[in-house]
Amino acid sequence: MTDANRQKILDKVDQSRDHAVGFLQDMVKIPSVTGDEAAIQKFMSDYFNKIGLEVDMWETDWEELKKHPGYRPVARGYENRPNIVATLKGTGGGRSLLLNGHTDVIPVGNGEGWSDDPWSAKIENGRIYGRGSCDMKSGVASHVLAVQYLKELGLTPKGDVMINVVIDEEVSGHGTLDTVARGYKADAGISGETSDLHVQPACIGRIWFEIEIQGKPAGIQQRYLGVSAIDLGNKVTAAVAELEAERIATVTHPLYPSAIDSLPCIIGSFQAGNYPSAFPSSALLKGSIGTVPGEDHEGVKQSLVKKIAECAQKDEWMKDHPPVVRFVGYDAEASEIPRDHGIVQTVSSAYTEITGKQPTISGRQGAADTRFLNSYGETPTVIFGPGSTAVMHANDEWVSVDDYLTSIKVMALSIYDWCNGEKTA
Repeated sequence: MTDANRQKILDKVDQSRDHAVGFLQDMVKIPSVTGDEAAIQKFMSDYFNKIGLEVDMWETDWEELKKHPGYRPVARGYENRPNIVATLKGTGGGRSLLLNGHTDVIPVGNGEGWSDDPWSAKIENGRIYGRGSCDMKSGVASHVLAVQYLKELGLTPKGDVMINVVIDEEVSGHGTLDTVARGYKADAGISGETSDLHVQPACIGRIWFEIEIQGKPAGIQQRYLGVSAIDLGNKVTAAVAELEAERIATVTHPLYPSAIDSLPCIIGSFQAGNYPSAFPSSALLKGSIGTVPGEDHEGVKQSLVKKIAECAQKDEWMKDHPPVVRFVGYDAEASEIPRDHGIVQTVSSAYTEITGKQPTISGRQGAADTRFLNSYGETPTVIFGPGSTAVMHANDEWVSVDDYLTSIKVMALSIYDWCNGEKTA
């Protein structure tokens, strides 16, 4: 590889600014809330075919996927919700690379709280706005265009490059899990999840839970004979906060120096009673726990069960009528690869070459599909993307145009460097 080729890559991205921005806008304008990914996936497949990649698009066999140890129960199947792997075949002898990202996004309701149409993809003050602009269509677009621009320059690398575009990430991650189950793997991977252009060898885990509380019913006039589920729920909420404080004080990880940011353990939903003039005899609390790599995932769950049991034993009513703890919904394990892994070094070097700065090496403050690639897919994967984790899922979601273009450059150089490296046994 020559310095001239490297400069050609950077110049190509600069010259393609309008094309790159327009491509991302086209993606953002297609509504793709989880469960309704057909249109965006067809758009991506058509684009891959247009630029001359080999395209594998398939629908997940739900019943078959249920047999995988990484599967988590979901309420909806995968008909008309295809996954994609688009491959640029290498010239031979190099290391392979899998670029992973999702096109599904969280709901926008009726647009409440948005300054404009959530699917507008408008540009204002150097930002592209719209649901998915940050999380994570900009990351996916940076993968696609990095490969396209290398191909157009005639710089096809030695190793294969696979662009993996998946569905259902926001609910389960099953799109990536099914990619692994289909047999796709590479010598390394890059996830384009939101990272603020930080290089992230790790992601946290996330455990959703619910706690069902039964109080003692009573008529509103003789409410003093009952036991309020709201009062009980407040005690349980305090116990969950106590568990969070204990975890923050004791759980450490070098990529997560701020435990209070990395280990949320909260009640996020508190539903009690069913009528303004009726005594609240039942409550349902829902919440989540964050975990860091190296923790015993099932052990963390049991720590919550134990904490709620301890809380119940201190209450005259709950000790005989204990709350029921269930783990329902999103359940993602934390994951990491070594900080000195070659793919981490490759992305870091490309970032420094382009920006003149050393990258921030950190752990992602959110779960990511890298857990499946690392644990089951034999594809050690680092996270690097242009979106900000602080902005994802927010109203008026946006991504910086400059960060997006930087990401395309980093991806292009990373592909070129990694995939032209000699494959080792």
